[in-house]
Amino acid sequence: HVTTKMAGAGDFFSRLRRFDAYPKTLDDFRERTFSGAAVSLVAAAIMLILFASELSFFLSTEIQPELFVDTSRFEKMRINVDVLFHHMPCGFLSIDVMDISGEQQLDVDHNLFKQRLDKNGNAIKDGESVPELGEGNKTAVVVQSLNSTLDPKRCESCYGAETHDIPCCNTCADVREAYRRRGWALNNADGVIQCEREGWTQKMREQASEGCNVYGHLLVNKVAGNFHFAPGKSFQQHHIHIHDMQSFGRTNFNMSHEIRRLSFGHEYPGLVNPLDGHVEIFTAQEGSAMYQYFLKIVPTRYRKANGQQINTNQYSVTTHARQTGQFGDQGLPGVFVMFDISPILVQLTETRRSFMHFLTSVCAIIGGIYTVAGMIDGAIHHSVRAWKKNRIGKQG
Repeated sequence: HVTTKMAGAGDFFSRLRRFDAYPKTLDDFRERTFSGAAVSLVAAAIMLILFASELSFFLSTEIQPELFVDTSRFEKMRINVDVLFHHMPCGFLSIDVMDISGEQQLDVDHNLFKQRLDKNGNAIKDGESVPELGEGNKTAVVVQSLNSTLDPKRCESCYGAETHDIPCCNTCADVREAYRRRGWALNNADGVIQCEREGWTQKMREQASEGCNVYGHLLVNKVAGNFHFAPGKSFQQHHIHIHDMQSFGRTNFNMSHEIRRLSFGHEYPGLVNPLDGHVEIFTAQEGSAMYQYFLKIVPTRYRKANGQQINTNQYSVTTHARQTGQFGDQGLPGVFVMFDISPILVQLTETRRSFMHFLTSVCAIIGGIYTVAGMIDGAIHHSVRAWKKNRIGKQG
């Protein structure tokens, strides 16, 4: 019985061999050639390169875009700014924000910083902070020492600009702020005792050749609006936005600038901000320039493969620049950024690539190159053999 079973098993395996799609030949009947070795090495190198390319593609993420109607409400939008002004002193610059809802932020200084620069663009590291005008040409220590000799309970004149909120003006900054709230322009600071005491006019002359780097962020309503960098203190007069530039004693303002960074919200992989690195140089000898940037902001939601979600914004931009008159009669010199919000939200979702697709591609690479290499090697081998036979026949 044991012999019968063994014979049956042998007969079964003998029949199973008929399905072998890879018949083997004896080593004695195999011929190894130089052309075959060359083709094998080239095929192995191509396999390795294509495998590395396919592996890199598999490990990368795929971004799937989708469009939705933006239903968010009552949100704030963060504006990240880093702008370099080559020939505009920090003491001259004012940053204002306004939107179509009527909300205004005049002479913004919270979350924004100003770094004074010399004429070569190097930071002035003297410990002086210059967020606004009116702190004099002295260091903070000298000014503090000067004020300590004055009566702390004094109430100095605001020169007709006193209000219920500001009944006294003990510093030059207080006088200028009182004038701003009244909607008045402080044309000449020489007659103001506070400004003379702090050396305000002399300070303006000393900073005339400096530049300024403004960086930080703004928080605004998520509605259409604008923000701008312009010389002079800003104020409202008869519902008109006005900048007081006469107190500087100059009519030309060089608003040449470099936008190092301008973005709306947080960064995400692959985000491109069109204005990053943008440079504008004013070359005219007289007058000033108004630079306008019209932005269309697209709300964007970026979902990472690990489930993390980033709510941010993209934007497109159109630029326009024109020269203004020496006295601002053809427009206010400055850098103006007007933005509008798109009602469409773009959702970008990271997805991992299929492992089965990667496995199929690797098998196709190995099998395809192996088959093609075998065909090439066979063609070379038969061609060489035919050439040798033909040569032997001619010699014979």
